[in-house]
Amino acid sequence: MNVQGKIVVVTGAADGIGRALALGAHARGAKAVICADRDEAGAKVTAKKIGGTAFACDVGVDADVTRVIHETERTIGPIDLFCSNAGIGGHRSEPGNAASVSNEGWQRAWDVNVMSHVFAARALLPLMIARGGGYLLNTVSAAGLLNQIGSAVYATTKHAAVGFAENIAISHRDDGIRVSILCPQAVDTTLLRAAGKGAQHVDGVLTADQCADAAFAGMEAGRFCILPHPMVSGYMQKKTADYDRWIGGMAKFQRTLRADPTGQ
Repeated sequence: MNVQGKIVVVTGAADGIGRALALGAHARGAKAVICADRDEAGAKVTAKKIGGTAFACDVGVDADVTRVIHETERTIGPIDLFCSNAGIGGHRSEPGNAASVSNEGWQRAWDVNVMSHVFAARALLPLMIARGGGYLLNTVSAAGLLNQIGSAVYATTKHAAVGFAENIAISHRDDGIRVSILCPQAVDTTLLRAAGKGAQHVDGVLTADQCADAAFAGMEAGRFCILPHPMVSGYMQKKTADYDRWIGGMAKFQRTLRADPTGQ
């Protein structure tokens, strides 16, 4: 996927990776960039920088995602690339009970981190298939491939997002649909800074712009799994090579974080 001359929608475009994706698409010659975010004012700021269009959109609400897609198709043109980027973190487990987060917390994370991708695909697939193809970029996380110490909610929803993207890529490849998952490890965003102890001290924190650059390079190469942090591939290989040893290593890392809450 080369975005030059294409119509691109980015959710979570008010800040962080979403804003970097929107600015990056414009810099690479996109015909139009649509900036969607729950923070409508932030989306408008991003859109104003690039002459784009802003929409208020809570991606955890089916009607909001569908409205953005249908309004874009009606007023601007057919969507070539949909960057389903918005996500939420937080929902950290209480010490001593990894499953402690409330039902409401689990549901909100499920709606934003998983169902947002479902809502987008459900609305877009018939349109893209009818015109011979399209591209979906789903921002997930390395946590969806590995795990997330301290947040069972984040780890679980991100794993589910990977599974959904895999299924769409398999089921609709012959329809001309291409899918990429963007799985960074740590990116200097508001989400990372709110993530708690240790999160900002993992190896290789990238800027949002660096992450977006990796996303565009990965899409141009047609890669399903885009890893802005190359070391994640090695971690995945260790996980699958010896699952028990990997879990033991992660438990050891968790003990290290508990012994040094600053993560330094």
